[in-house]
Amino acid sequence: MSNSSSFNEFLLQAFADTRQLRLLHFWLFLSIYLAALLGNGLIITAIACDHHLHTPMYFFLLNLSLLDLGTISVTVPKSMANSLSNTRAISYWGCAAQVFHFYFLFSAEYSVLTVMAYDRYVAICKPLHYGTIMSSRACVKMAAAAWSTGFLYALLHTANTFSIPLCQGNVVEQFFCEIPQILKLSCSDTYLRELGLVVVSAFIIFGCFVFIVLSYVQIFTAVLRIPSEQDRHKAFSMCLPHLAVVSTFMSSVMIAYLKPPSLSSPLLNLVVSVLYSVVPPTVNPLIYSMRNKELKDA
Repeated sequence: MSNSSSFNEFLLQAFADTRQLRLLHFWLFLSIYLAALLGNGLIITAIACDHHLHTPMYFFLLNLSLLDLGTISVTVPKSMANSLSNTRAISYWGCAAQVFHFYFLFSAEYSVLTVMAYDRYVAICKPLHYGTIMSSRACVKMAAAAWSTGFLYALLHTANTFSIPLCQGNVVEQFFCEIPQILKLSCSDTYLRELGLVVVSAFIIFGCFVFIVLSYVQIFTAVLRIPSEQDRHKAFSMCLPHLAVVSTFMSSVMIAYLKPPSLSSPLLNLVVSVLYSVVPPTVNPLIYSMRNKELKDA
């Protein structure tokens, strides 16, 4: 195949070869998908319907749940459909759409998590100015900036990736269309353009990570100075769910993209991809609702 225009579909990696294992994969993914829909759907409904939860923290949590629903809906239903129909195919433009929507929602989620860290910082370190800094208008602007950042990031990467000539076949070694796997199909050194974008992205991601870490350093410093044990516990309970979600998100991404090449194998890549694309949207609702009395009551 000389270039990307010489074929009209990609072949995704299958989870299993036998019908029994394909059905097992279908039912497992269906259970996970329904759990994610239920958990995130309940959080969205509770926050939207209960006026007591119309605060900046829950506004950003609503955005996070919407992004989680979108992220898991981009990859899991197609994988389930392929298992049922015993096919590995995804159309060329379907693959491009999947890449765009996955990276759009995934990067927007990271941006929202960064904004949520700032929200927690203001709430604990600058409580007297919280209402002014985190006003309704400011929150909407921050959320819009997070979504817009994800959109531009995905548009840039998708357009650049699918403008690169592909001549190494059309088999994607992943259960969904992922940029690193598509770049393996590129010709000669044409992938260097995308590599440049990846490096710039890495600096931005690292900058957000440093911002989150520094925010929590100041948060924990402020919390430890609170004389009342009850107030300290309340402050920690406000921050720990977000910190747990960030840790799950970052650790799964780092395992996926920073593991040594010597450990790379199709099976391991498949497991790791499930870890960072399927697990966080499913467990995030559990993490946020587990010790949150207001959310449970709603």
